Amino acid sequence: MLTVQHISTKEILTKSKLPDADFVINPYVGCPHRCIYCYAEFMKRFTNHKETWGEFLDVKQCSKKLNTANLSQKTILISSVTDPYNPYEAKFKATRNILNELAESDARVEILTKSSLVLRDIDIIKRFNNIKVGISLNTLDDKLRRHLEPAASPIKERLKVLQVLKQEGIETYLFVSPMFPELTDFKAIVDCIGDTVSYYCFENLNLRGGYKERILKFISQYRPDLKSLYFDIYNNNMPYWEKVKNDIEEEFSKNNLKHKIYFYHDKIKKK
Repeated sequence: MLTVQHISTKEILTKSKLPDADFVINPYVGCPHRCIYCYAEFMKRFTNHKETWGEFLDVKQCSKKLNTANLSQKTILISSVTDPYNPYEAKFKATRNILNELAESDARVEILTKSSLVLRDIDIIKRFNNIKVGISLNTLDDKLRRHLEPAASPIKERLKVLQVLKQEGIETYLFVSPMFPELTDFKAIVDCIGDTVSYYCFENLNLRGGYKERILKFISQYRPDLKSLYFDIYNNNMPYWEKVKNDIEEEFSKNNLKHKIYFYHDKIKKK
């Protein structure tokens, strides 16, 4: 059962160490999507939650208004360690309230989500001068999605989000992340979505901490034929991702689609 509480925070805006964002805003602590690969569970080191990651959600409340005058031409990502449109956003509207504050600013805002709930806020999104909506997706197989992201929106709903946003004139991008070796068919994804989005981003599956063992156990059970490959990649530093990067570059050289590769954030390739 999910534990939900409201918490007070002095600041809702945080300086970012991400390569393409000056600031991040995370309207929540925790995320009930329960993605088995979620790297954000490291947050528990700072939050003192006893619950398992995915079984608690803190709704942030900040009485201090955003100083939008200082955000001119700054890039703000919503969000980096939680999904801003988790199912409880429908009730609490923490993300919607933040967007209302930002709407008249000159900031460059990016929303990244797995949820079709983002369509609720089209009315606010269209008020922005500079905004992008990214949809995260790493498979077209909804059966696999239910294993990897059990409480996130189904694949069909995410594809519909991209279509609706394009019809509304809102810029979108696809975040193909994390790419699971031999399970994420990026060519099939690109063939399906094409130029519905302005560009694509690719991020590899990084395994560290507690979820490394969880993922390797899942692969052993779901695709035992891939077990040895995964153990080679994540235990012997097999140069698998260099080949994938080259395959992406070759595929995108054939078309006019733009892309960014975030394989290990210190080595970013932009197009």
